Amino acid sequence: MPAAAQDGELGVHLFGLSYHLERDRARKAGLTNEVNAGLGLRYRVPREDYDWVFDAGAFNDSARNTALLASAGASWKATERLRVGAALVLFHSDSYNSGDPFIAPIPAIGYEWRAVSANLAYSPKVGGVNEVNTLLFWLTFWPRGF
Repeated sequence: MPAAAQDGELGVHLFGLSYHLERDRARKAGLTNEVNAGLGLRYRVPREDYDWVFDAGAFNDSARNTALLASAGASWKATERLRVGAALVLFHSDSYNSGDPFIAPIPAIGYEWRAVSANLAYSPKVGGVNEVNTLLFWLTFWPRGF
């Protein structure tokens, strides 16, 4: 584990935007906020073909409540810059799942530059938990890249 910690890199998430695919359903559910300001951290442990990724953060969700998340996953290096992965996300917000925390698998893609990554994730509709299919967008800044 000490070797993995030395290899890791810490990034800062700047959350983000959301786009609700079922616009009318989102509006009826009060999910009208699509500018989801917030901050988080990503710790990644690079490997040759993929990275292990660990995230934590807080942001203003689609119903304007504070959402908290923590996740662990993997990100495959499809090309030099394109990343394709998924994570198990522990999520808590009063807006979803009747305010109870839950864990969900979330697929994501990213595009890496030296100092910044652009990230896109898909949060699927799951009855009783999340009533609307949603695309999520955020940036990750890598201080070592500057």
